[in-house]
Amino acid sequence: MTGHPRARLDDLVHQPVRFSLLAGLAQADELEFRFLRDTLQISDSLLSRQASTLEQAGYIAIRKGHVGKWPRTWLKLTPEGRAAFNDHLNTLREIVETPTGAST
Repeated sequence: MTGHPRARLDDLVHQPVRFSLLAGLAQADELEFRFLRDTLQISDSLLSRQASTLEQAGYIAIRKGHVGKWPRTWLKLTPEGRAAFNDHLNTLREIVETPTGAST
């Protein structure tokens, strides 16, 4: 018997705002900062901090540009970020679907 699957949960992914951010990015190629802020119902500063944490981990890429004369920021899930998110989801499913949450 191996250890409990919770040991495989990624603390970077598990934090609620970062989990929600990654979940949103997993469903799109790229999303604008303002869209994510409004969808997640969080402040600019909170989204910025959490996005920076995920960028430093290599889980997302942040691109800055302009639309007309207005600055914009887009976020995108990296292949590493997609793998980490999917692994995290699979581990959560394993915990939920196994009667005791323990691996057999």
